[in-house]
Amino acid sequence: MPLSSPPASDHSYLNYNWQGGHESLKEEKSYWIEEIDGQIPMDLQGTLFRNGPGMLDVAGVPLHHPFDGDGMICAITFEQGRAHFQNRFVRTEGYVAEQKAGKILYRGVFGTQKPGGWMANAFDINFKNIANTNVIYWGGKLLALWEADLPYQLNPSTLETIGLDNLSGLLKPKTPFSAHPRILPTVDGPRLVNFSVQPGPLTRVTIYEFDESGECVQQRQESIPGFAFVHDFAVTEHYYIFFQNPVTLNPLPFLVGLKGAGECLKFQPHQPTKIWLIPRDAEQPIQKLTTDACFVFHHANAHEQDGKIIVDSICYDTFPSLEGDQEFREIDFDSVPSGQLWRFNIDTAATTVHRDCITRHSCEFPTLNPAHASQPYRYIFIGATDDSQINAPLQSILKLDLQSNTSEQWSAAPEGFAGEPIFVPKAGATGEDAGWILSLIYNGAEHRSQLVILDGENIRQGPVARLHLTHHVPYGLHGTFTPQVFISVDEKET
Repeated sequence: MPLSSPPASDHSYLNYNWQGGHESLKEEKSYWIEEIDGQIPMDLQGTLFRNGPGMLDVAGVPLHHPFDGDGMICAITFEQGRAHFQNRFVRTEGYVAEQKAGKILYRGVFGTQKPGGWMANAFDINFKNIANTNVIYWGGKLLALWEADLPYQLNPSTLETIGLDNLSGLLKPKTPFSAHPRILPTVDGPRLVNFSVQPGPLTRVTIYEFDESGECVQQRQESIPGFAFVHDFAVTEHYYIFFQNPVTLNPLPFLVGLKGAGECLKFQPHQPTKIWLIPRDAEQPIQKLTTDACFVFHHANAHEQDGKIIVDSICYDTFPSLEGDQEFREIDFDSVPSGQLWRFNIDTAATTVHRDCITRHSCEFPTLNPAHASQPYRYIFIGATDDSQINAPLQSILKLDLQSNTSEQWSAAPEGFAGEPIFVPKAGATGEDAGWILSLIYNGAEHRSQLVILDGENIRQGPVARLHLTHHVPYGLHGTFTPQVFISVDEKET
């Protein structure tokens, strides 16, 4: 049964307020945040790194889809009750070339075309690496991730681009490397687990495990039948878990220059969603199960319990794409599918999958206490709409208690629009929800952003601190927190 949701709110949003978060931020900044409501917790020490498309036009020509935008890294450093902000674009080869030329030179995966019509785009399959989806500090490296190519390494102190990183020769040029790594606790210490997907009539999946030094200590490659669009995966003690969404790709409109590759995906509602279980033990065979058709971008968590595998995922009833010449800034939220949190109970012995909706509140970007990743857990924090009954932009943070089937909500509506929440455990705390929830909020009325810090044990009380930036930050995608501090309060202020 779905969790109970808060009563529908009277809050609404103004479309032009929401649209402001889709404007480029072309300036690169570095400063100590001085305008703060409340107080930054003294035990909050480290760096929040965040990635997303920061350039939504090239020389004034708007992109067709925000996911085609060049990656911009933001870093907010916390030390001794102070906070420092800086942002910098990833100097990918494509970004540098387009900024120098002052025009769009590359087609975008999600529909952005080069000027000149279909003839200028036909048979051009040379995508630029936009490095815009996630960013993580691991093994002494800060990596900007985009799932269709190698990561870019950055200087964690200055965010300057070092260059493409093949992970000590592990990745060949143009090898996909997912933007959704998972950190798995093991007896040998935490491991960063990630994957690459090379789709085709037979899709090749490669899984990598890295120790804390960044060395690849385990690798497995498998092939699964058919085309597979896979953005995220889940990991448990014994399994890598992939959902093969029921979509097909007709590449012809893309090849002849009429559409972007992402626009050529078609959801197949009468085909099942396939779930592939790939054992971490390379000696064990993979297993395929099926469930009713749904589309999954993101998984919240997965764990093994009583001989079964439990996976919690954000599901859509169809592929949430833009149709034709639809302008993404003019999107009608009533006409697009909403994401909802579902639980999949997988019985490997009986080869069955049973699923239940946890909450029908429209939501995305789930997070939890990292100590419970791949383990049984009680609490999840997630970006959600203000009103539980409708689809709309994310304007709130929802805390779900999976044990008591209750929820708690803090909303930034009507002017505020929420980004992905990040959970940072409180120093010395043992409670599962004892952490600070960090989320970058865009204020449409002020056209600037603020970082809110919520107490995970009581998010309804509102932010313990609001850190007001001097400018806006475009809507982002994913980020991570590391306890390392790369900029000291003793350094020269800028």
